[in-house]
Amino acid sequence: MSLQSDIAKCRMCAPRFAGTDTQHSPRPVVWFRPSARVLIAGQAPGLRVHKSGVPFDDRSGERLRSWLGLTSDAFYDQSHVAIVPMAFCFPGYDARGSDLPPPKLCGATWHDDVMQHLPNIKLRVVIGAAAQRYHLGARLSVTETVQRWRDHAPQVFPLPHPSWRNTGWLKANPWFEADLLPELRKAVKEALA
Repeated sequence: MSLQSDIAKCRMCAPRFAGTDTQHSPRPVVWFRPSARVLIAGQAPGLRVHKSGVPFDDRSGERLRSWLGLTSDAFYDQSHVAIVPMAFCFPGYDARGSDLPPPKLCGATWHDDVMQHLPNIKLRVVIGAAAQRYHLGARLSVTETVQRWRDHAPQVFPLPHPSWRNTGWLKANPWFEADLLPELRKAVKEALA
């Protein structure tokens, strides 16, 4: 049995998800192959992705693909791009409608094995605090970690989440689009060449 199918069958968080405001069942979104050269390391699928089974199948994905300089076809080509969040399932919403954090159990159970299963990664794009802690050992805020992107480039680029909720952050940090994104697009192109 393959690692991907083991993750796809995982139900260890079922009791946790049943206790959320959304009361949903697990649906791991597994999107990687050993041949991938670019790793998109994120937080966890949202509700729309939970329903579709396709990672970044939302406005955040549109923004992320723009940041990377990739078409949808290139982004969703699993032989070249692996999309591995810290939790493979939608964690649910709390009573206020806010996203719950990715359950640490998922990352602790699967991520070391997944990283070993991806020997050809040339570029890691690390989105959000949970992924930055795992991949970079980051203990700073997301803003501070992203501000120090040159410490990790060109093999790793820490990013904020591409959510529409971060539009204000993007306006307050014009260096992100002016300085980081051109270098990120160049690194993506080189990794996929």
